[in-house]
Amino acid sequence: MTDTDIADREWRLIREEARPGPLNMALDEVAAETAASGGPRTVRLYRWAPSCLSMGYGQAPETVDWAHCEAAGVDVTRRQTGGGGIYHDNDGDISYSITAPADELPGELLECYHLLCPPILDGFARLGVDADFVEEKRPSIYKPACYLRGLHPAHDVVSHGGTGRKLAGNAQYRQKSAVIQHGSITYDARPDAHLAVFADPDVTSEEFSERVAGITDLVDATREEAVDAFTAALQKWADAEDGSWTEAELARAEEIADEKYRSDAWVRDRQGSDR
Repeated sequence: MTDTDIADREWRLIREEARPGPLNMALDEVAAETAASGGPRTVRLYRWAPSCLSMGYGQAPETVDWAHCEAAGVDVTRRQTGGGGIYHDNDGDISYSITAPADELPGELLECYHLLCPPILDGFARLGVDADFVEEKRPSIYKPACYLRGLHPAHDVVSHGGTGRKLAGNAQYRQKSAVIQHGSITYDARPDAHLAVFADPDVTSEEFSERVAGITDLVDATREEAVDAFTAALQKWADAEDGSWTEAELARAEEIADEKYRSDAWVRDRQGSDR
């Protein structure tokens, strides 16, 4: 499939909404159900309210500082995608997802990433940020934190044309009938807050800042301007019409959130292998 094929299909754009983490993750699943059942494909921007730690699918619960998260009012949920945890600051993070039927997207993972990531690179370009996929693999600094894991040219976006600091991470999970790609874009890095959600991280804020940059480190842009840039890029890429969730979709998302993303069985009790 090419970018032209993408734009030939029916897409809806859901502009940035602020919702709790469990509901954000549930809505990604709902978007997949809608696309798989013949409804529109979805591109969306979302914000985390309150700030949230999204644990990776295989992340070990003991890597989280649960007491800090509770005291700081930080939600904790677990993603369907792998990797380490991501602290999604209410102001510092901009998240997106792209959802479409599986049979419309490449089966090869690298090819699929390179089909779905161009609007994210376009969003950075609209802000005057020289971002690209990292040129070569880099080793992990601290495995429990997604932004400090090893960098991979398939899906990690960094500054300075591929040679600089990490700006965005992208991940995919495939259901039988649909593909969801979601990602976290760093508007403002906030290393102290990011590291505080982890239990005894053996990395300093300075080391975090050497690996991770935010848009605010590189250009003078408000958060609203950054969101507008990525919204415009996603809408243009998919030729998407402005849309919204149906009442049925929102009800279904609440069901999924209660069954999975808000449940201790999924979030706290699941024994991960990544430490």
